[in-house]
Amino acid sequence: MELSLLVYQITSTFPKEERFGLTSQIRRCAVSIPSNIAEGSSRDSSKDFSRFLRISIGSSFELKTQLLLSKDLDFISESDFDAVVEALNEIQKMLNSFIKKMNAEV
Repeated sequence: MELSLLVYQITSTFPKEERFGLTSQIRRCAVSIPSNIAEGSSRDSSKDFSRFLRISIGSSFELKTQLLLSKDLDFISESDFDAVVEALNEIQKMLNSFIKKMNAEV
């Protein structure tokens, strides 16, 4: 959830005309990652949980793409971009490891 908070801080400086565009989309992606993990953890099967973890990974790649666009549009600094991408890379590694472990147990 730290990533979501960081994304909210960064996007608070985006242009007002992006409020319902890129800002909203980026924030929804950032919130989607932990939300899908939480929802998946409530499922009865490892297969279901794994599916939600893969959705979280997809959201993380979507977020990375939107942040790259934001950087190219000069909405986000290089240092903020690097900080978020570093966190995203770590989250992706953890999710992939968790999925592999769950699949090995099945």
